[in-house]
Amino acid sequence: MTCHYRCDDACSKPVPNTSGSAYFGDIFTAGISRRTALKATGVTAAAAGLYAVAGTQPAAAATAGRGGRSSYVYDFEGTAPQPFETDKVITPKGFTWKPLVKWGDPIVKGAPKFDFDKQTAAAQAKQFGYNCDYVGLVRARGCHDKGLLVVNNEYTNDELMFRGYTGAAALTPEQIKITMAAHGMSVVEVSKKGREWKARLGARQNRRITTTTPFAFDGPAAGSELLQTKADPTGRRVLGTFGNCSGGVTPWGTVLSGEENFNGYFKVDAAPAGQEDAFKRYGLTGSKGRSWEKVDPRFDAAQDPNESNRFGYVIEVDPSDPRSTPRKHTAMGRLKHEGANVTIAPDGRAVAVMGDDEKFDYMYKFVSSGKYVEGNKRHNMSLLTEGDLYVAKFTGDGAQDGVSDGTGEWLPLVLDGKSKVPGFTVAQVLVHTRLAADKVGPTKMDRPEDVDINPVNKRVYAALTNNDKRVPSQIDEANPRATNKHGQVIEITAPKNDHTKTTFTWKLVLICGDPNDPATYFNGYDRTQVSPISCPDNVAFDSKGNLWISTDGNALGNADAFFMMPLSGPYQGHLQQFQTMPHGAESAGPLIVDDTTVLCSVQHPGEVEGASPDAPVSQFPYDGTGQPRPSVIQVFATKH
Repeated sequence: MTCHYRCDDACSKPVPNTSGSAYFGDIFTAGISRRTALKATGVTAAAAGLYAVAGTQPAAAATAGRGGRSSYVYDFEGTAPQPFETDKVITPKGFTWKPLVKWGDPIVKGAPKFDFDKQTAAAQAKQFGYNCDYVGLVRARGCHDKGLLVVNNEYTNDELMFRGYTGAAALTPEQIKITMAAHGMSVVEVSKKGREWKARLGARQNRRITTTTPFAFDGPAAGSELLQTKADPTGRRVLGTFGNCSGGVTPWGTVLSGEENFNGYFKVDAAPAGQEDAFKRYGLTGSKGRSWEKVDPRFDAAQDPNESNRFGYVIEVDPSDPRSTPRKHTAMGRLKHEGANVTIAPDGRAVAVMGDDEKFDYMYKFVSSGKYVEGNKRHNMSLLTEGDLYVAKFTGDGAQDGVSDGTGEWLPLVLDGKSKVPGFTVAQVLVHTRLAADKVGPTKMDRPEDVDINPVNKRVYAALTNNDKRVPSQIDEANPRATNKHGQVIEITAPKNDHTKTTFTWKLVLICGDPNDPATYFNGYDRTQVSPISCPDNVAFDSKGNLWISTDGNALGNADAFFMMPLSGPYQGHLQQFQTMPHGAESAGPLIVDDTTVLCSVQHPGEVEGASPDAPVSQFPYDGTGQPRPSVIQVFATKH
């Protein structure tokens, strides 16, 4: 069901990237044979499809006895993997969890109390949205224990929302409008008393952003012919956002969100004339949509061929002003954006490194033209409207050292306001970014998802979730396994921590899977002492710079979970499982607040083939409604 609703069954379709970018040239440049390189990284048998762990049990967490001494979330005793069918939220010893806000909670003033069997689109437009993903917290000025919780509502599970569901074609117009209103973002005032955060339902700054909220385009592509439609001949105004996956809080107090799997929302019987290559490259061709075109013709490509060009951007929302118009930043390119996080370079420019979540797609970087001014929010909100856009090329240094690492280069797509891609205008680069990137030879990656900058060591970390379509002839040092079911995490280091530079070094600090598999790697730590992990999705950090990871689609058969891995010190690489999701749910977030609380989304609980409102497989959040409700929860230590 995840495949069907979130990414339009992408795995069952041809990979959109059919460009001729090289796969394994980086290993050859190290002057060693491919076989030697594979042997050095421990993946010779795995790449050939010969290695198996049948007959063995996945390794369990080893704790090294360093948990339970304080209320800090990084000081915990690792938990054991749980079977996928376990319908519990499991936390470490000495910790507990509580819900913060749930699907349907009446967050906007005037919203009715949630009633599963009496849903309306008007009610949902004021209630907390469905399938929460990214969680951000913008603190109130001068008040540490108050703030605005900003949450992405990525997609809906229609089969779990309505009784008697038989398919999208049978949804009533009102039900379709309910699903549309359940997408987007939710902004909720929160406050903390003691150890627990509380949502303030009906508070003044609470807001829902949905598929019909007015947005403004900014940047070089705003107003271009590629963004003009019947409803908006200016190409500067667009309604709504959806497919919002991850994001980040900017240094100036706004929130960025990535529009990801937008392609599955449009009915595309055939690509429009002149856009055949672009529609194919973005996975739009052949999409059946979500039946939204029945209530809004802009979701039928035959009716409005440019409407789909208006999604797939990084959006910026100012949660402190519920009347403000959110913006879509064309300067940051159009991809299946997982999200974006901003760091300020030594010279004051804003830098964001981003992932395009598709098998064999690329990593990108945006560098602003303007410079950050401390305390000048109005100025800083213009930083993402103009700048340079790059795509990444990774080169290995040879795997005989037993480590997947090397150097890299940021290849320019737009530089100083000019296109660096032959045959593409700036607007074409920014709207058809994938096609433009194909022309300059970047490295095809294993689903680059969340990318974030460590506030302690200033390095970039990116979750590469998996890629079961990669074959042995396509492996490289940054993507070292064929039929990659488990994924890896890459670390990018800029010269002198200056991410405006166009060169970098890189290293895989985590190669996921069952630690019994010699192809796995835990930044040099003893594999017998770590937790098994599969399919990293989101990354985050605590104040000590420890890496926190959420998973999505655990290919080891375990429930999805959160993990923590120190990046330095004696426990470097000691990956430990923290918290486990209930049956069918994905772990999303997390956000580490003051090192004492983990805020996280429990996304699509009960999302199991055959489940329905009359036969649910999860009762999360166990509130007596009898139905699973996606929710943001908080995990914190009990009193010591």
